[in-house]
Amino acid sequence: MRVLIIDDHPMIVSGCRALLSHLVDIDVIDAADGKAGYHAYFSLQPDVAVVDINLPTISGLELCRRIVVRDPDARIIIFSMHDDPIFAARAIDAGAKGYVSKNDDPSVFIEAVQQVARGAVFLQANVARALAFFKAGGGSSPLTDLSRRELEILRLIGAGRTMAELAGIFDLSYKTLANSCTVLKKKLGARNLTDLARIALDHKLV
Repeated sequence: MRVLIIDDHPMIVSGCRALLSHLVDIDVIDAADGKAGYHAYFSLQPDVAVVDINLPTISGLELCRRIVVRDPDARIIIFSMHDDPIFAARAIDAGAKGYVSKNDDPSVFIEAVQQVARGAVFLQANVARALAFFKAGGGSSPLTDLSRRELEILRLIGAGRTMAELAGIFDLSYKTLANSCTVLKKKLGARNLTDLARIALDHKLV
């Protein structure tokens, strides 16, 4: 089984390698950002891709979506620090087959890789339960109503990106990006970019 780890933290990658080394016939490869991960996925064709949700430049959710557009059968696990069920919901909506928290027991990570490799969908019972309640209640997170692009803009603002940098990343005019930020502030009750950055940090988007 070939597993691709896409994460920009060498210690996380090393930890994943160590955990998976106990499995039989395992080949672990890695990439440190979304662009490299995208190319590695299609050149090496892994059985499972484990994608960090907070990658540089583009988020793991966006990378997942891009891979699934080209390969609808992709078996992707989103690896995250987030406990808010909105992130599990967004991961599944983006086409991921599994969602694992970095706070989980290491055995959970191994089980997720094995199950997703077999074609199953993996969600821990507590995550699935929280997700079910979250959807049944119409979603209780302030991030629920954000589009994928708005969530990514919020993440990058929290990471300290300037408006000019964001315009370049999303290939938008400065005016269009400013309008998007105005809508974002209205949805989140923020007065300025500093408030948006604080919200991003409070929700562990960065």
